[in-house]
Amino acid sequence: MEKVTIFYKSEVVTFVNELVYLLFKEDYFSYIENAISYKDEIIDFIENNISTFPYRFSPLKLKKLGSKYIFFKSNSRTTWYIFFENKGSVFIVTFITNNHSELAKYL
Repeated sequence: MEKVTIFYKSEVVTFVNELVYLLFKEDYFSYIENAISYKDEIIDFIENNISTFPYRFSPLKLKKLGSKYIFFKSNSRTTWYIFFENKGSVFIVTFITNNHSELAKYL
């Protein structure tokens, strides 16, 4: 099996780190450790599935976010959309959003 390499745009890293604080601050999680675990679930999904999960091509209106995307249903209310580019087994995660975003209406 070919080794998969995954990079993250700096904006994605910032978003994911700020997500932890936001989820805790907005009382989605009572403990910061739970918010960190939630973030880790998203990252683990990406790391373990980006090369094998069936991807979809991004709609024209969202193509600037990344030409392909996969999705991760973290719970009954939230689905995360992970946009990326790849060349062979090298992937770059270019954007992450969820179904609560205005962008989701285009998916």
